[in-house]
Amino acid sequence: MTDDLRIAIDLEAAEPPFEQVRAQLAGLIATGRLLPGDRLPTVRALAADLGLAANTVARAFKELEGAGLVETRRRAGTVVASGEHTADVAVMALAAKFAAAARDAGLDAAAAVDIVRAALRAPS
Repeated sequence: MTDDLRIAIDLEAAEPPFEQVRAQLAGLIATGRLLPGDRLPTVRALAADLGLAANTVARAFKELEGAGLVETRRRAGTVVASGEHTADVAVMALAAKFAAAARDAGLDAAAAVDIVRAALRAPS
């Protein structure tokens, strides 16, 4: 699970482990690697993967929730929050995926832009 999230803890660093977890998850959200609605691992699972105490990971999640980056839902667990802070990042991540798919399909930039324009004009 942490391989997908690419979280690494340096126990020798001056920064406490909970802050390392918080900062790395916030970075994944900010760069669009984690999108609104994406589910985070459970506190216990992430703690076990990272070799940390559950309370350490819980503190990181609490800090992220306080910043409005994640939401904890009873049955759904902790998910990336939606909101203005993530809208641009989410669209940019989708645009990057589209650009890669367009290149893979052999489309040039003009054809890809034409597809986007047509999609924007289409009714929702």
